[in-house]
Amino acid sequence: MNQPATPQDHQEVTFELVLEDTGILRLTWPRGSRIQAADAQRAMDRVNEICGESRHPMIVDMATTADVTRGARSVFAKPCQASRIALWGSSPVDRVIANFFIGIMQPPCPTKFFTSETEALRWLKEH
Repeated sequence: MNQPATPQDHQEVTFELVLEDTGILRLTWPRGSRIQAADAQRAMDRVNEICGESRHPMIVDMATTADVTRGARSVFAKPCQASRIALWGSSPVDRVIANFFIGIMQPPCPTKFFTSETEALRWLKEH
């Protein structure tokens, strides 16, 4: 019999976070990941750790993310050292997740969804 997943059943999602030479943070989630509150908190803690007292623009590659839970969205809505956030995705699901987050969760800094990495990076560099 299938049981609903519990927090204990959740397998920690490993993300990649890099501060590039351009000064842009790049957060990449693995293909098919289901991001829960603990995953989001670890990522935001790492953003703050890498940035220290400085603030940096951040691109979030969410193109292969399967789901972002309500708890994770709440964590992402808290202020961190990201000065602006470009959400980069490609599917209609990515757009729905991003638009919900931007419209409902009121991100703590300017945040915009892009289907083009080039456009996302341009926006981050221009502001």
